[in-house]
Amino acid sequence: MTQPVSPPRDGTDQVTPAAEPPAWRTVLFRADVRTLSLLGVLAALIVIGGITKPDEFLDTRNLQLVLTQASVIGVVTVGMTFVITSGGIDLSVGAIVALASVWATTVATQEYGFAGILFTAVIVGVGCGLVNGVLIAYGGMVPFIATLAMLASARGLALQITDGRTQIVEVEGVLDLGERDAYVLGVPPLVLVFAVVTVIGWLVLNRTTFGRRTVAVGGNAEAARLAGIDVRRQRLYLYLLSGLCCGIAAFLLIVLSGSGQNTNGNLYELDAIAAAIIGGTLLTGGRGTITGSVLGVLIFTTITNIFALNNLQTDVQQIAKGAIIVAAVLVQRRTASTT
Repeated sequence: MTQPVSPPRDGTDQVTPAAEPPAWRTVLFRADVRTLSLLGVLAALIVIGGITKPDEFLDTRNLQLVLTQASVIGVVTVGMTFVITSGGIDLSVGAIVALASVWATTVATQEYGFAGILFTAVIVGVGCGLVNGVLIAYGGMVPFIATLAMLASARGLALQITDGRTQIVEVEGVLDLGERDAYVLGVPPLVLVFAVVTVIGWLVLNRTTFGRRTVAVGGNAEAARLAGIDVRRQRLYLYLLSGLCCGIAAFLLIVLSGSGQNTNGNLYELDAIAAAIIGGTLLTGGRGTITGSVLGVLIFTTITNIFALNNLQTDVQQIAKGAIIVAAVLVQRRTASTT
């Protein structure tokens, strides 16, 4: 009969291999590194702006302008982050913003005052999101095709409503939000709205069942379905959320510009997708970060501001943005290949 082996009596202990860190710690470490890297890029851009145009870039009004401009596309990006995390895409966000802004600034709508403009902008955005969601979730259409069709339709309808003309807002309550007297402790109201949307988006994505289902659908839709998640209904909700964010952004844009135009929201889809990607949201779905997306928005807005102050042409800005997007995707692929 085999006797149990006694421990060594020479005073030494057996060496056990060190346990590997839990997977969640590895993911958290990578997320922290990514966030710190984005903060480093943003800090570098601020330094560049301060060196090239110190008197203009570091002026309080210019910094307020940067944050205000970031607020509009930032709200759109929060919704886009949810959609991309679920494995989808929304190419229609810019067109939805345009349609919502012109529909909310018609003469008939302005007769209902502040509430009428806000309600119309939001309801148009949600309505467009509903159409996208139904076509994709229950119609079986590919998100790329469905949202591309919405892009063309919404742009065409916005042009038809305005007949190519700018619609001036005459409701004082709306225009007052863009005045400096409405600032809260030096912070524009639009920035406060952006901050609220960001906080709510972060909480929903990271602290609710809805957020966990979004990540699950993006990671593996079939596995999510087998786990009891109604994948189609989840996708519908996500495009409704994206439409809601577009409606809010349209109202912010109305406040910022004091008008509604069919050209509003031009290339917002590019900026929102790019900001989400460089922020760390996987284009293939399964991982998303609101914090990273917001930092991505601030980086792009700061770049645009620096280029404008230095009188650099728009085409140079687009080339720079394209290079950043390519670099971010390559980094994502390298990170994915090492996991």
